[in-house]
Amino acid sequence: MHAAQVTAWDRPPKYISLPTPTPEPNEHLIKILAAGLHQVVRSRAAGKHYSISTLPHAPGIDGVGTLPDGQKVYFSCFGPGGSFAEYITRPNAMIRPLPEGLDPMQTAALVNPAMSSWMALKARCENLPSDFSVLIMGATSASGRLAVFLARHLGASKVFGSGRSEESLKEVGLDGFVVLKDDPNETDWSALGHVDIILDYVYGAQAARLLTQINPNRRVQYVQVGSLGGTEMSLPGQALRGKDLVIRGGGPGAWSMGDMAKEIAGLLEALVSVGDQKVEIIKLEDVETAWNKKGEGRMVFVP
Repeated sequence: MHAAQVTAWDRPPKYISLPTPTPEPNEHLIKILAAGLHQVVRSRAAGKHYSISTLPHAPGIDGVGTLPDGQKVYFSCFGPGGSFAEYITRPNAMIRPLPEGLDPMQTAALVNPAMSSWMALKARCENLPSDFSVLIMGATSASGRLAVFLARHLGASKVFGSGRSEESLKEVGLDGFVVLKDDPNETDWSALGHVDIILDYVYGAQAARLLTQINPNRRVQYVQVGSLGGTEMSLPGQALRGKDLVIRGGGPGAWSMGDMAKEIAGLLEALVSVGDQKVEIIKLEDVETAWNKKGEGRMVFVP
């Protein structure tokens, strides 16, 4: 079979030939239809993600394919990687049937960016009031836009957002928003009011500014899921002592692969209603030349 393989962290994957894998007794052989080029896939292939450290590396953390009986399935392979290939073997726990009406290309493109907010809300938040509200930091990013939809799907009474573009924020369908200034000290959170959950795709100085300025009237659960604005945050101690604030991370390690496996079916059902997103389909044989391309939509590779 053909597959993509990373042999150097500073170079794009190469298109190579490998033996077709043989499934173990508890595994299925999947013929891959599509795999998404997510940001985490790029980070792993560059050796910049905490989950990978050795070469050669098989890129791709999930995808859509068919079982030998023709059934279309979504599969996850975050640990070993390898979805940028023609075939892969996966255990039963990491495979879920595609619901009726869910397009394979859309699924390959959207499950990963949607998983961050879905797992944050389902596995990293607890004891929420019935009328819980959510703030999405970075609401105009691909993951942020999906987070807005999924928060409402899971019962949020109000969803707020933040981003750098006021025009883009108006398009997302929020109950209110805060525009992030270039200087985080100029971002004004005073009008936000109380929110029960903060899903943060930005982090850095903007997050520190937020957590310092908010004045909640009950517990706030903050979940860090991305670092678009920086990888470190300096938070004054009084911000922790002076308010009921729970800080958690959301990602593999903060939740287990078993936790994720339990949630995949529910997420797939939710995505049936999200509507088609812009997807760019690229042949796997072009992986080396297309890897660093900036597409207009989510990039999906097909064998």
